[in-house]
Amino acid sequence: MPRRYYDDLFSFVTIARAGSFTRAAAQLGMSQSALSQSMKALEQRLDLRLLARNTRSISTTEAGDRLLKMLGPRFADIEAELAELQSQQQRPAGTIRINTFDFVAEYILWPRLETIIERFPDIAVEIATDYGLTDIVASRFDIGVRLGPTVAQDMVAIPLQAQQRMVVVGTPAYFARHPEPRTPDELARHQAANLRLPTRGEIYAWELERAGEHTAVRVPGRLVFDTLYQIRHAVRRGFGLGFMPIEMVHADIEAGRLQTTLDDWVPVWPGHHLYYPSRRQSSHALRTVVDGLRLVR
Repeated sequence: MPRRYYDDLFSFVTIARAGSFTRAAAQLGMSQSALSQSMKALEQRLDLRLLARNTRSISTTEAGDRLLKMLGPRFADIEAELAELQSQQQRPAGTIRINTFDFVAEYILWPRLETIIERFPDIAVEIATDYGLTDIVASRFDIGVRLGPTVAQDMVAIPLQAQQRMVVVGTPAYFARHPEPRTPDELARHQAANLRLPTRGEIYAWELERAGEHTAVRVPGRLVFDTLYQIRHAVRRGFGLGFMPIEMVHADIEAGRLQTTLDDWVPVWPGHHLYYPSRRQSSHALRTVVDGLRLVR
């Protein structure tokens, strides 16, 4: 197969990922007109329409989407293998992109990343936080972080914490106005600062459990947020109850600013795990970051 054919296929993948001829041309270091001619030649050679163009954006056709799913992982593997070859004789270097939750980044990752960044000056770290179920391969992240049970089976998963404990909290002033709930059903008479999940677009139902009994409760409330930090702020101000990771409110509980309730119903889940694709050869920099983040037992 002529080398030009491979170049055109790589250009197609770059355009499809970028969603723009302008951005793709900048990444490839070529003009937009040359890139457009390359795509026309590829479509003629394959006798397939790969890209749907309009005045504002570019998207893949059904055939283009199939080709992207076939080529994308293969080019990613080649890039990873080349990076590994280059790193074998060098000290760890490169940018590691991590997708995680905001509270995990602050309370679990950052204390460990500080040491890595100090020891390895050629490693750069980029952290993106969201509450969705992000596809780290499609979004070109090197590492993702999720609770243990939600990690896909085709990933290498490494524990970051032994367990994740959740608590229901409110201020003493709030509980002075509203008697503490004795059962999950009594939460219906309370107010909460709630979390909207981006993946499904629905308000999160608090997952409570006691002695093998599980229940999911939607607590009423006038406040809905998309991050736990906003919920913590509202709870601290006495606007309602919050369902929070213990790490985020431990200091407030110790200081008496918040108090827990329904302690016999709060769950303890398998802790957060770092994960990355099992089929991809890891770079020297990735292995260094993974080793520095893993849970030390």
